[in-house]
Amino acid sequence: MTIMQCVHRDYTITADVVEHPGIPTPWAGGCVITTPDGQTTKRIPLPVNYAFMAELEAAQHASIAHGKWLVDQFLDEGKTLFKAA
Repeated sequence: MTIMQCVHRDYTITADVVEHPGIPTPWAGGCVITTPDGQTTKRIPLPVNYAFMAELEAAQHASIAHGKWLVDQFLDEGKTLFKAA
């Protein structure tokens, strides 16, 4: 499997898709975001209604798009990427 990633506004977004064999939509989308200073988030799953997909490539693209949206929310709206300890 190839790793899909991109850089958006100096943040590296990596698709982190998990396979659940045996179900019609086995690909669970999610992403990991690395900040410009090197901090990395834990895996951030897609929202439940959109998490599972039938095709790996679709799950990867959706995961990257979700990561871009999260970075935009963080930079433009002040939302957090990291959970408080």
